[in-house]
Amino acid sequence: MSGGGGSSAPGRFADYFVICGLDTETGLEPDELSALCQYIQASKTRDGASRFISSATEGENFEQTPLRRTFKSKVLARYPENVEWNPFDQDAVGMLCMPKGLAFKTQADSREPQFHSFIITREDGSRTFGFSLTFFEEVTSKQICSAMQTLYHMHNAEYDILHTPPTNDKDSCSSTGDCNGTSVSKLQRFNSYDISRDTLYVSKCICLITPMSFMKACKKVLEQLHQAVTSPQPPPLPLESYIYNILYEVPLPPAGRSLKFSGVYGPIICQRPSTSELPLFDFPVKEVFELLGVENVVQLFTCALLEFQILLYSQHYQRLMTVAETITALMFPFQWQHVYVPILPASLLHFLDAPVPYLMGLHSNGLDDRSKLELPQEANLCFVDVDNHFIELPEDLPQFPNKLEFIQEISEILMAFGIPPEGNLHCSESASKIKSLRACDLVSDKRNGNIAGSPLNSYELLKENETIARLQALVKRTGVSLEKLEVREETSSKKDLKIQCDEEEFKIYQLNIQIREVFANRFTQMFADYEVFVIQPSQDKESWFTNREQMQNFDKASFLSDQPEPYLPFLSRFLETQMFASFIDNKIMCHDEDDKDPVLRVFDSRVDKIRLLNVRTPTLRTSMYQKCTTIDEAEKSIELRLAKIDHTAVHPHLLDMKIGQGKYELGFFPKLQSDVLSTGPVSNKWTKRNAPAQWRRKDRQKQHTEHLRLDNDQREHLDFSMSELQLQLCLDWDQHDWPFIPSIKSVSDRYLKYIQEARNLGSTIRQPKLSNLSPSVIAQTNWKFVEGLLKECRNKTKRMLVEKMGREAVELGHGEVNITGVEENTLIASLCDLLERIWSHGLQVKQGKSALWSHLLHYLENRQRKTTSGSFSTSGILLDSERRKSDTSPAMSPLRISLIQDMRHIQNISEIKTDVGKARAWVRLSMEKKLLSRHLKQLLSDHELTKKLYKRYAFLRCDDEKEQFLYHLLSFNAVDYFCFTNVFTTILIPYHILIVPSKKLGGSMFTANPWICISGELGETGVLQIPRNILEMTFECQNLGKLTTVQIGHDNSGLYAKWLVEYVMVRNEITGHTYKFPCGRWLGKGMDDGSLERILVGELLTSHTEVDERQCRTPPLQQSPSMIRRFVTISPNNKPKLNTGQIQEAIGEAVNGIVKHFHKPEKERGSLTLLLCGESGLVSALEQVFQHGFKSPRLFKNVFIWDFLEKAQTYYETLEQNEMVPEENWQTRARNFCRFITAINNTPRNIGKDGKFQMLVCLGARDHLLHHWIALLADCPITAQMYEDIALIKDHTLVNSLIRVLQTLQEFNITLEASLVKGIDI
Repeated sequence: MSGGGGSSAPGRFADYFVICGLDTETGLEPDELSALCQYIQASKTRDGASRFISSATEGENFEQTPLRRTFKSKVLARYPENVEWNPFDQDAVGMLCMPKGLAFKTQADSREPQFHSFIITREDGSRTFGFSLTFFEEVTSKQICSAMQTLYHMHNAEYDILHTPPTNDKDSCSSTGDCNGTSVSKLQRFNSYDISRDTLYVSKCICLITPMSFMKACKKVLEQLHQAVTSPQPPPLPLESYIYNILYEVPLPPAGRSLKFSGVYGPIICQRPSTSELPLFDFPVKEVFELLGVENVVQLFTCALLEFQILLYSQHYQRLMTVAETITALMFPFQWQHVYVPILPASLLHFLDAPVPYLMGLHSNGLDDRSKLELPQEANLCFVDVDNHFIELPEDLPQFPNKLEFIQEISEILMAFGIPPEGNLHCSESASKIKSLRACDLVSDKRNGNIAGSPLNSYELLKENETIARLQALVKRTGVSLEKLEVREETSSKKDLKIQCDEEEFKIYQLNIQIREVFANRFTQMFADYEVFVIQPSQDKESWFTNREQMQNFDKASFLSDQPEPYLPFLSRFLETQMFASFIDNKIMCHDEDDKDPVLRVFDSRVDKIRLLNVRTPTLRTSMYQKCTTIDEAEKSIELRLAKIDHTAVHPHLLDMKIGQGKYELGFFPKLQSDVLSTGPVSNKWTKRNAPAQWRRKDRQKQHTEHLRLDNDQREHLDFSMSELQLQLCLDWDQHDWPFIPSIKSVSDRYLKYIQEARNLGSTIRQPKLSNLSPSVIAQTNWKFVEGLLKECRNKTKRMLVEKMGREAVELGHGEVNITGVEENTLIASLCDLLERIWSHGLQVKQGKSALWSHLLHYLENRQRKTTSGSFSTSGILLDSERRKSDTSPAMSPLRISLIQDMRHIQNISEIKTDVGKARAWVRLSMEKKLLSRHLKQLLSDHELTKKLYKRYAFLRCDDEKEQFLYHLLSFNAVDYFCFTNVFTTILIPYHILIVPSKKLGGSMFTANPWICISGELGETGVLQIPRNILEMTFECQNLGKLTTVQIGHDNSGLYAKWLVEYVMVRNEITGHTYKFPCGRWLGKGMDDGSLERILVGELLTSHTEVDERQCRTPPLQQSPSMIRRFVTISPNNKPKLNTGQIQEAIGEAVNGIVKHFHKPEKERGSLTLLLCGESGLVSALEQVFQHGFKSPRLFKNVFIWDFLEKAQTYYETLEQNEMVPEENWQTRARNFCRFITAINNTPRNIGKDGKFQMLVCLGARDHLLHHWIALLADCPITAQMYEDIALIKDHTLVNSLIRVLQTLQEFNITLEASLVKGIDI
């Protein structure tokens, strides 16, 4: 292995020069893998494919003419042979230089050279960049030409056999498509090769492999080399001189400097940002906006930030690369953490099966449209057809914060450069197609969102710009004025400075930096105070690394609670991504400024500036849009570097070559002399002449960091101190050995292992290996996927349980609240996403966009087949009549657990239109019913079906992992989710009611007509008449949410209109949630408190009643006061008498419950009705206050608190008539009190005396009058008559403390449920 020029090499501009093409010695080798892929694609779109299978497996697809087939390309030469810091990966370079193998053409075809760049990402995440120019050379080998001729003879013979129509079927060629197909095939046939007539050309490619992505410079180098070969005049020097120069004598420019070096025909300039600027990025952003339009770019950017799977699709490799690199560069300061293959070679198509987030680019042949493309999984896929200005988004994509203003700001910049914000359709393949679309189609096409009008170049045309007009209208609705549309004028400083590069190139630099600054500004604004929420580990770093998975590194809940409401859907999901976690991990590990990762240092310095600017102004907290202010400064830096070139490299010069070497032959790239190109200069005199001193310092160490990670250019600080080096080793998780610093090797190993673990959390495999595609390698890759999915499942379930239980602990009074409704929804959505990826892994045949729903449908079909054949029983259903006879204690017939029934429920919901939506709804329903693990186990128990649907390596066919996966999901049964009820709020739900009257007091004699009204957090049913003597019924209504109260009553008709109801039960027939509403009171005139209707407060029953009830639901949901709240006198033992201390405690707890309720986030609050009227609610506590020391007048007369209140009312009214009112304040309180009592007494509802007391307390709490009324009643002479001396209401000290407690409710805006105050208009 020859080292390329000793220790000085790592400061070099390029590591390798490579030539790929046809190896005339091995001849034409079919590229089996890519041919097979093409064959499979073709066979999917036609019938009778089986005829070609034998030939296809040999790499010969006879449908393709030989000129269109794929043949293997080889790496013909590379210089130098190898360099130690960047070992040459022959397979990867060969595949990516010519991703579709060799191409043959004749003189009739166009043979324009094509440039594209590529990336080789190693498994550890480090990167090398490649730039290749593919051109066509005449085939001089007689053997190759005759081989091609032979292939054509074979093809034509085969074609004639297959396409000779039967004689009797002359009319069979219908006018629709067959004739058309035949004519195309005839054309194909005539597009042939004749050795005597045609000249055969074959593709060849020259390529530079570099540690950094100087795309423009590399493109110029290669184009000038190619020009030297094709121009009539030979180049000034042999090509070896120029290649030697670029490999060994041109250094990398240092950070913040520019460099000029010589190509064959002219100077080439490249410049590199300093360590305080945005990282190096050299692809034209302009092209991406022209191809896709602003709106599509922002949507694609959002998908990338939320780590969806992204598939780019284009005929041009360079477009794939440009879009991928642009999107990842715009993410600054975040970095894509998953599989990244901007150009997926044809032989690696199986990698689209990867069940992890990925960003991949797929080459299209330009003929097939999207519908022909079979993708393994589409539930969470963002598909971008780059050439056709089209993007297909995953469902439920949240909007990027301030999307409209953001698009507006980008549009202004684009228009200043003459680029229409909706993109230039003339650069898209389907311009003609789109022009022919009708305008109304465009309006209805939501996915395209931004089809171009006419290209715009000037401010005048702005008024007609569709995108801007639409933005203006939308933004106006939000109340922000955007009338003044600023179009940035280009800075005039160019006049003062003489720029060394051409005008067009300078414009690209300008546009790039302006757009990137605008994108970076969004994150500096959004995360301006992120440091406050970083949770620094309390233990030392090593134990933190060890327990990293258990540790929270960012206080998400507090951060989200500070954000404007519209940001939450996006931010709550973004905070869960791997890229955000890695960013925060980096922050935690780099406390000191010197330690900091360069990307982080740049970002933090920007954040500091924003904070200085704002000095705690409200803008950080509002959704007010802050425009970018850093553009001019960034532009200026680039301009200065381009005006004054900092370094000039050595000019190419004659090498020590033998006479006769370096021959020139027009049109052919020569065979270069490896002896002069395989090693660099022994003493590095050329570099020394111009390079500054720091280039030569510790080159070996420097290069190590140079070619790692995304932002290689920022890696290198000019002064490489020891502490920095140690940090790089901690951060750069590359498995090199470091012989020059043994002391920190062991430490770094641990850190490397940790970082690799942290980065790979949930995606064990980061990159496909572009080589050795043996079945064993593919199997190993799939095994890694299976392990990764299992690990991700474990982490997700754990995170969800910790969050959920954390919240329940808070309700018990432990700790801080740390989850919001938004966040819970986000976690469940990400679980659905994981399930979709698991179900997509190793699919045999894809059907529909959701693999999980497709599997469920197959299962349903199988069951139905078995049912019709009679092998299926309806177990678990008890008929009412049977149950009534046998079962003495009345209860509802249990809901049968049925996977199929739950599917049917989802299928019946008309609001859910897509398969992905149905799968998600089914997962939510199963989680709410605590059946997810059980259902999936049942689904997978049909082994025949699983075998039919999945390949052997699929996750669902790895038994151990599948068992563990189901076991992890089982842990969700420990907590209560309402993720179905709370999300599908508008659907119709059947409810089942059971009313249980008391058996002792013959309910069967009851003659009146009963009615019921059920209320929940989302609405109420209205009055439902119950047929007489029917105690069980089912009805359907819109989702009521969690149920809170039941109003039950009757019309008092008939001879025996008295009804003693024990309790009412209501069950949601879809989710199975059953609520019990205890009553234990009479409904009837002259009975109890004379009430004809009652309001009952419910509690949710847990499924396992024998277990201690409500283990995990906290606080216990209150129920209606059971049995006796009714009268004080009959039986003193009915309710235990409480002493004053206990009563005070009860009041305190009731008020405290209400206070806590209002301190929760709005979406998290439970039912206020329970806190007011529940068993230990405010009404019950105040009842105890008034019952304490209440005198019992006669043995058989029932006296209620309401009687006392009515007497007090009469007293105050007579006082007022006699005008004996002590003071005005007191007078207002008394009047208020009387007004409320009168209004309640006049209500048309037949509520009894206790019901009236409940209503008074609720209204008093709502209007903040309770404490006034307590003070009023404590001083009332009626109290002296009706209460003993020991009564709480007579003790001034206790009354005062009671008033103080009730006053705390004044700051809350209490809204009462309609059922509590029906019929009262105050």
